[in-house]
Amino acid sequence: MEKWRCKVCDWIYDPATGDPDNGVAAGTAWEAVPEDWVCPICGAGKDEFEKE
Repeated sequence: MEKWRCKVCDWIYDPATGDPDNGVAAGTAWEAVPEDWVCPICGAGKDEFEKE
């Protein structure tokens, strides 16, 4: 699975680990991350991420 990088703070969303602290289970593909999810570091929306 592809990783996605936040263009604002450079945090990496890795589908293998997800973001369990914010309701996204490990193994969740980027496409399945809810549209209202935000970067856990800076609060940027999904539209501020780019494929790594």
